[in-house]
Amino acid sequence: MNFDCFKAYDVRGKVPSSLSPALALEIGYAYVREFNIKNVVIGHDARLSSPDIYKSLATGLQYAGANVVGIGMCGTEEIYHATAYIQENGVPFDGGIMVTGSHNPQDENGLKFVRENAIPISSDTGLLAIKERIINGQKIPSDITGSFIEHSYRQAYIETLLSHTDANGLMPFKIVANAGNGCAYLALKELIPYLPFEFILVDEEPDGTFPHGVPNPLLPENRERTAQMVRRHKADFGIAWDGDFDRCFFYDANGRFIEGYYIVGMLASALLETFPHEKIIHDPRLTWNTMELVDKHGGINITSKSGHAFIKETMRKENALYGGEMSAHHYFRDFAYCDSGMLPWLLVAKLLSASKQSLASFVDARIQAFPCSGEINSNVENIALTLEKIENAYKNSAKTINKIDGLSMEFDDWRFNVRGSNTEPVLRLNVESRANEPLMQEKTEELLRLIRE
Repeated sequence: MNFDCFKAYDVRGKVPSSLSPALALEIGYAYVREFNIKNVVIGHDARLSSPDIYKSLATGLQYAGANVVGIGMCGTEEIYHATAYIQENGVPFDGGIMVTGSHNPQDENGLKFVRENAIPISSDTGLLAIKERIINGQKIPSDITGSFIEHSYRQAYIETLLSHTDANGLMPFKIVANAGNGCAYLALKELIPYLPFEFILVDEEPDGTFPHGVPNPLLPENRERTAQMVRRHKADFGIAWDGDFDRCFFYDANGRFIEGYYIVGMLASALLETFPHEKIIHDPRLTWNTMELVDKHGGINITSKSGHAFIKETMRKENALYGGEMSAHHYFRDFAYCDSGMLPWLLVAKLLSASKQSLASFVDARIQAFPCSGEINSNVENIALTLEKIENAYKNSAKTINKIDGLSMEFDDWRFNVRGSNTEPVLRLNVESRANEPLMQEKTEELLRLIRE
């Protein structure tokens, strides 16, 4: 077997060369043995390879003696919700696994794992132990001793989402909603009857062939489809999701894509209005806008290493109200400290309704105050050597140097973060400035030359 699919936060790889149904069975068995799992909930996304991996995973879990509840096609956050809040016959789940390739290429798939209360499992907290059990030749018994049933907890999940907003106080917005042929519409169609919005649905039906491209709105080439629909229908704003809808992306009424960075500051500000003096977690890639808004609204800023496992760990340790990453992951204490792709747009709609303002009016001043490059990827041969070269080039003029995640350097009027990918030889660059877009662009180009030369 090939084990290169074991990554820092989850399992991901090409099907079947890296991740196969046979390996999924082995992983299921090892997961139960490693964490002493008794009751586990599993689901899968819309990818063509997902049903077979899902079935094999369930079999492996049953061989190890676990009682399995399958909820079928769903979003990753539905697994989080079930693991944290649902009891099956009065017994809570002590584990959950989602079969999903998220925003990866069509021929790939993956597995995301949690323990009880939706606590994430990463390479530091058991994922590598699962791998070692398989490598060491675990002996799977010939008899299945665990059970399998299919059930739906979607209505309970929908009720949890609705508890975070007051439908009676919402304006009748016209919203373009692009599910990207992923799973988001499965949840959205259950929400629609409770909300006063007019939805223009785009690519709503799950389709694992992804006829309009893999659902990843972070790719610039994937944004125009939603933007055009916003302009054509004169919508108040647009939203789009990735394949397992744990990330939510926004477009203003002009079809302009709003960087997730500015949504983090917007949501932090809104939540602090109701819950002052609480802790807010953010990643180190882009920070100044979030930190200024959190300070202004009486909150406490805490920086965490990027990645859902690290953010969630920090959220729980600090009992933080909210956490946000510029990559459009948004985490909520009242959602088991987990990320959700449905809560952010519901909260934005609630905020816009209460303020009678447009999305653009909320973010325009912040974009001008802290213009940013957005994340720019570069292929490099030696990440460590390149980071050393960048640090040497700027260390004499930097006010601060931080290595909590990659390399962050701050100057009087601009700052940057550059960090290596956990899965490929890629450096990811983010640059921002204080109200000086030409300076931000100049420094971005300067850094890219240094990285790529």
